[in-house]
Amino acid sequence: MDSVKLSSYWRAHLKLLATLLLVWFAVSFVAGILLADWLDARFRIGGFPLGFWFAQQGSIFAFVALVFGYVAAMNRLDRQHGVAED
Repeated sequence: MDSVKLSSYWRAHLKLLATLLLVWFAVSFVAGILLADWLDARFRIGGFPLGFWFAQQGSIFAFVALVFGYVAAMNRLDRQHGVAED
C-alpha cells in the first residue's frame, strides 16, 4: 500500500473515531449530566425521567450500538481501501 492510500485510510479512520467519540460524549456527558435536569422535567421513558434514563441505561445502550457501528464501518472502510481480512 503506497503512502497516499495509507494516508487516506488513516484519515478516514480517524474521522470515524472522532465522530463516534463525539456521539458517545453527547449521549453520556451532555444528555446524562449537563441536560439531565432539563430532560427530567420534560420527558419520561417507561415511567422514569429521561435524564435519569440516559445516565443509567442510555449511555450503555449507545456505547454497545457504537461498538457494533464501529465494526461495520471499519469492515466497509477496510474493503474500500483494499486491506480487508478475508
